[in-house]
Amino acid sequence: MAELRDLDSGKIYIGPVEPNKEDRSDETLNGNKPFDGTLAVTGPAFIGSHSKKARGLLNVGTDLGDFSPKVAGRAVDIEGDVAIEGNTTQRGNTFTVGKVTVDGPINASSTITSSSEVTAAAHKLTAKKDFDIPHPNIEGYRLRHTCVEGPEAAIYVRGKVSIDGIIELPDYWQNFVDKESISVHLTPFGAYQELFVEKIEYGKKIFVRNQAGGKIDAYYQVWADRAGEKLIVEYKGKSAADYPGDQSDHSVAGYNYDIRDDDRWFTSDV
Repeated sequence: MAELRDLDSGKIYIGPVEPNKEDRSDETLNGNKPFDGTLAVTGPAFIGSHSKKARGLLNVGTDLGDFSPKVAGRAVDIEGDVAIEGNTTQRGNTFTVGKVTVDGPINASSTITSSSEVTAAAHKLTAKKDFDIPHPNIEGYRLRHTCVEGPEAAIYVRGKVSIDGIIELPDYWQNFVDKESISVHLTPFGAYQELFVEKIEYGKKIFVRNQAGGKIDAYYQVWADRAGEKLIVEYKGKSAADYPGDQSDHSVAGYNYDIRDDDRWFTSDV
């Protein structure tokens, strides 16, 4: 049976009579002491009415059966930094005030909301990249759009060109897009015009001309593919993890996030 012991480190230890090496820390804030702080517990430990799938070393809930601590909805309240090593599964709401930096995948089957910046070195979103907002014109309705999909990492600018017929491309397009992939779409405004692209200068300026010599007054869209490794559209594999190219700058969608068995979330069987 577990004992309540005082160790030389000044800590209360709850667990086996002789702590295993795995229960000790190699290094704490105060050096190489086996324990630091006031309490060491070997799990699994249970506080409150936890999840029915109690798979963690610490399982926490907000209900203690006949007694309730009157803090329903917030099982853990932490002020300060939190360091997590390993995979994290979130099935409830997480409210974050401040910056969240993630070096690894984020699997989200619903919306991720933060009042500040969310930065991820790599992340996975749901199969469709949606945004959903209150309808701007009809009360009680909502509006949902989905991102454009295509076989390239395309970006665009649009606007109106007139008089001199010159479209100035954004400065940040330099070394950001493949200049050879630039395409221009023109729609005359007000009257028919024999418009054509005379030349694209250094990937910075597009010169539009009117074959009939008349005025130029048109809407434009300019599209280009991102510079760098080209997208491999079709490949052999069981999941997005089998993509044969560099995935370091890709947001990968397509996993079956309806599967809740944690052990399968990151395998090619999903």
